[in-house]
Order: sequence, then C-alpha cells, then structure tokens
Amino acid sequence: LMVIPTVLIRLRLMLPTEHPRSRESLDGFMIGALAALCFSAAATLTRLAPQVTTGLIAHVRPIKGLVVEAVLCGTPEDPSRGVLSSVPRGVPLIDCSTIDPATVQRLAQLAAAQGNPLADAPVSGGTGGAAAGTLTFMVGATPELFAQVQPVLQGMGQNIVHCGATGTGQVAKICNNLLLAISMIGVAEAMSLGAALGIDPQVLAGIVNTSSGRCWSADTYNPYPGVLPNAPASRGYSGGFGVDLMRKDLGLANDAARQVHQPLPLGAQALQLYELWSRQGHGQLDFSSIILLLQGQRPA
Repeated sequence: LMVIPTVLIRLRLMLPTEHPRSRESLDGFMIGALAALCFSAAATLTRLAPQVTTGLIAHVRPIKGLVVEAVLCGTPEDPSRGVLSSVPRGVPLIDCSTIDPATVQRLAQLAAAQGNPLADAPVSGGTGGAAAGTLTFMVGATPELFAQVQPVLQGMGQNIVHCGATGTGQVAKICNNLLLAISMIGVAEAMSLGAALGIDPQVLAGIVNTSSGRCWSADTYNPYPGVLPNAPASRGYSGGFGVDLMRKDLGLANDAARQVHQPLPLGAQALQLYELWSRQGHGQLDFSSIILLLQGQRPA
C-alpha cells in the first residue's frame, strides 16, 4: 500500500501563571490553533490524495475529536479543505488518533458514504515503543478492512490487534489508559508510603515486582526516582507520556462511561488528580510524575 506521510500535530501552549484563563477559554484557544495547523496539513494531503489509489493514512494527534473531523471533512463553510473531498473512492483511511468512539463511528459513516472505509487504530507503547518499532495498534475495522490495513501498520508496530468493528480500537485504548492511570497512582501511593515509613525504595520495588502487587507501572515504569534508571522518574520526568495526554484519555473514558451509565469511581478520581496536577503547571511532565503531587513536592 502507498502511504501518505503521517501528519503529527502537537501543540504546547504556555501561559504566564500571573494571567490565568478559564479551562474553557484555554481549550477553545488550543482547538482553534490546532485546527489552523490541521488545515495546513490537510491541504497538502488533499493535493496528494487524487494520486493515491491503494491506501491512505490520516494520523492526527489532537486534543479534540472535532480537529480530526476538520482534517477529514473540512468545515461546513468549505468542505473542500478536508481530505475526504479529494480521496478517490475505495481508498482505505486509517485514523491513529485517540478520540471518543462515537466520533470515530460517525466519521466512518461519512467516509463510507463516499466509498472510503475507515479504520480506527490508536497506538500504545509510548516513545520507547516508537523508537524500537514495537508499538501496539488497536484496530477497529471490518475483517476485510483489517486485512487490507494490517500490512501498513506492521511497518510501524509489532502488535496489530483486531479489536472488532470501527470504534472498538478507541474503546480498547481508553480502557487500557484508564487502567494504566489508576495503576500508576496506586504504585505511586505504595512507593511513597514505603519511603515515608523507612524502607529502601529499591527493596520495596523488588518485593512488589515479585509479589501480587506486580504491574507494568511498578516493574517497567516505576514512578519513584532511581528505582529504574531508564524510567522517566530517573530523568526528572521528562519525555514519555505526558500528564495532559493522560488527562485527555481519562476524560474520554469518563465521558464514554457516562454515555452507557457505567460507574467509574476510581477513574473519576484519577481524572481529578491529573486535572489538579495539570492545572498546577505540570502538564508536559511524564504522567508518572503524579507521585510528586501525592508527596506534596514540586519538580526539581
């Protein structure tokens, strides 16, 4: 399959602390700025789209599903600004963003109406997995579409999992990250308590990692500095998966849960903690830095 190069969009907005804005205004500003960037990228894709006959990847990393919609569909005033306006019929589309399942399903219907099947394929594995080529893609698609896009995704990742119909890739991603956030907070609490009570964090981590408390957040990504030399905790919580990205995914999980009346008591609490940590100005740190909030510390 021919692949149009990935569009990776990441906006980092720093506002002076002495001029706070409401979360609604900040979100609106970021969405507008992202949309402007997306339209520029979409224009390039739109120019190239007629040349593509066998495959297309649209990979957008926004904060809101409406930005993905803008890239694919343009605006109500000017649909020609979207990729769908120029993609030939039959070209499969792959969206590797992490957005809400309902938006993906609606966009898939719009794409199908003009003859373009759309698969959602959010990614897991972090920056380390990207560098090593071991990413996991959670794919929502029909069996026929999955067979068509799988070779493309295998060029970027190691684990290509068919989750079910369109939208189930997003379901898998937000459920995984919901559990990841909760487990990270649990490990952070346990490590902080152990250190406060006097046990060597290395000793405690070794016991946890050979006992029933073992999990990825403890044995691979431990949030306590110095326990794992290659973890973000041992390099000032730089790199990795950001607090704001985890906050976004927890928001998606909680929104989806409300739609199906599924209680998420721990998920809701996790979202509140990451919201608080982000509002204190630490949104760009790795999400394991949540341990500093629990310890009442600030990053060095």
